Amino acid sequence: MPNGLLVGMWYDPEPRTMRRYPSSYTSSFSFGPGPLSSALKAIIGANVAIFLAQAFFDPALTNLLGLQPRLVVRGWAWQLATYMFLHGGLFHILFNMLALWMFGTELERTWGTRYFVKFYFVTGIGAGILTVVLSCLPFEFTSPLYGSNVIGASGAIYGILLAYALYFPERQIILIVFPVPAKYAVMIIGAIAFYSSFSDAGRGVANVTHLGGLLVAYLFLKGARVHPLAELKYRYLKWKINRVRKKFDVYSGGRADDWDRHVH
Repeated sequence: MPNGLLVGMWYDPEPRTMRRYPSSYTSSFSFGPGPLSSALKAIIGANVAIFLAQAFFDPALTNLLGLQPRLVVRGWAWQLATYMFLHGGLFHILFNMLALWMFGTELERTWGTRYFVKFYFVTGIGAGILTVVLSCLPFEFTSPLYGSNVIGASGAIYGILLAYALYFPERQIILIVFPVPAKYAVMIIGAIAFYSSFSDAGRGVANVTHLGGLLVAYLFLKGARVHPLAELKYRYLKWKINRVRKKFDVYSGGRADDWDRHVH
């Protein structure tokens, strides 16, 4: 992620009409989405552990686990996954893990742990695959990729940012000092990565992987069979129930929205 660009986000909880607060309770602002889940603890813990190992075994560890397209095409396929757990410095891992906590927590609550973990690794590995594919294309701006060594979880993090913007488009994210709706914040971050990937061949290496994370995340969310198909079935069932209700003038007791609960 562009270091220093992402600072925090606003939470605007829904009003609670059935609970009374003390007169001193006046603020609706909170920092962060809540405690870490077991899945996020495992992912962040693995990143921190390997980052500490880098301090003792670099550059051998980075050469073995970092994403090097010239080695991946020769059979070092594990690098497509292991590069996600390496980082280039304290601020690199700090910003990535902070973003994972701030945006991943709410997505995991929405999707469930299994789908969230699947999304995280599919996005990160998919970004790595796209990086390798681009490195083999006969273009001037892609040629430095072939001999590069890409590290960092940013591909997966960018995918999480995109997913967050799709699910919570109006949620305010603070970019530098200005609150911006999530849908626009991701557009800005993506535009910066896109421009950077062409502006400097050396620095654009990681930005190509960032763009790959955005693209894979979008395709996965739009084309995955599990969650989108379940959403489609839910909408179809809702439409059928509405038709039956209108046809037979059925009125259910209790709360009117009990049948309309969408459980993730």
